Amino acid sequence: MGQALYRKYRSKSLDEIVGQSHITEMLGKAIAADKVAHAYLLTGPRGVGKTSIARILAHEINALPYTDESTHLDIVEIDAASNNGVDDIRDLRDKVQIAPSSARKKVYIIDEVHMLSKPAFNALLKTLEEPPEHVVFILATTDVDKLPATIISRVQRFNFRAIGEQDATAHLRKIADIENIEITDEALALLAHQGKGSFRDSISLLDQFSSLGDGPITRELIEGVLGLADADTVARLLTAYETHDLKSIVQLIGDSEARGTPAVILAEQLIRSIREQIVEKPHLLSLLDNLLEITRSAWPHIKLLTALSSDMPRVPAPTITTPPPAPSPKPTLPDTPKATKPPKAASATTATQPAVKVEPPIVIPAAPRPVAKKHAAAPVTEFPWQDFLMALKAESMGTYTLLTKCAYDYANGTLTLYAGKPFSKNRLEKTQSTIQAAMSSVGVPDAELAILAESKPASDSQTAAVLAMMGGGEEVQI
Repeated sequence: MGQALYRKYRSKSLDEIVGQSHITEMLGKAIAADKVAHAYLLTGPRGVGKTSIARILAHEINALPYTDESTHLDIVEIDAASNNGVDDIRDLRDKVQIAPSSARKKVYIIDEVHMLSKPAFNALLKTLEEPPEHVVFILATTDVDKLPATIISRVQRFNFRAIGEQDATAHLRKIADIENIEITDEALALLAHQGKGSFRDSISLLDQFSSLGDGPITRELIEGVLGLADADTVARLLTAYETHDLKSIVQLIGDSEARGTPAVILAEQLIRSIREQIVEKPHLLSLLDNLLEITRSAWPHIKLLTALSSDMPRVPAPTITTPPPAPSPKPTLPDTPKATKPPKAASATTATQPAVKVEPPIVIPAAPRPVAKKHAAAPVTEFPWQDFLMALKAESMGTYTLLTKCAYDYANGTLTLYAGKPFSKNRLEKTQSTIQAAMSSVGVPDAELAILAESKPASDSQTAAVLAMMGGGEEVQI
């Protein structure tokens, strides 16, 4: 079985360490001047050389040659992840009193020292305060924030940097040439980027692809194996964002996931592309800020889609205008017949004629004119939500807190509260009297109240279409 490349090419001296010259130069000068401290603390991200430098430093302090397989009785390595109890440190405290067997100094390397328990730290602190003259401690950790301040104050601290991509690419090229690995410069740069500042991870990736054979290792091959989106997809996504092409954004994200590219990885690729062209396209800064939130999201796919469509113009919801009521027609009154004058009495000389019975005039009363109804005051169209919340806050802080997490809608005289889940709905229903009292205090006493357990539907057809394509979800304001 061949040796792993990251072990084969591990540095053997301080001069061979790549990317940490600010540390190796200081340590080299201290050793040359015989000014070795009693305790060192090496901190920084994983895979940048902390353990390698700890081992090299232990050997160079004692002027001993170092190889990856080197062992020496006076150089003791302790893994704090599995030896983190107070009894382990008490045992160590007893052993440090014993003088080195043959070396100048007895060196204890405690890796991942942040894993020690609190009692173990307390036991170690006494030894760090008053160490024997012949002992040197080298502590290493990826999580310095978990170390007590009392420990940090008693050591010389060295902060390691993440390896720059240029340094990583150059180092990978050197290894590839020695190992006769045929790989393009573009592919090496991608491996260095995927290593995320870790030499060990970058070299391990090179080792993984070196076994594939069958021609040179290309960027396209690496993208396919690691499930990355191709450069064309990333470029088209940014173009779709700039042109507000929502349909293309949805399709490109869906196609990428179908090819095995998770939303988090796609977001990282977009971030890298934006960083490379941010000077020419400063308007992408707002997108960059939104993309950085995706790795912390429980729904990275939805968060990515929202980030890419967040600056698009919204389609306004249709406004329904109620036409004014038609005027009531005026009633038509029947004509009142004129009273008929009684005939004049016949003169004496006129021949006698039969008497004519005169009927009284028929009077038809006029129909009463309908009284116009007074129109009610115009209904409230926008619910005073903030005033409503302030009124609730003064009465019930618990109800106020619940409602600040709710969405709402007000239409046709009904206030609808979207609680989002049954538990919140039940709690709100128990405070309906308080809620309705607050509604009265802000001028909507007659409004109906509806409390729903679900989330509020999308505010426009565009967003609703996107959520439908994604199989559901909740609209998030960013």
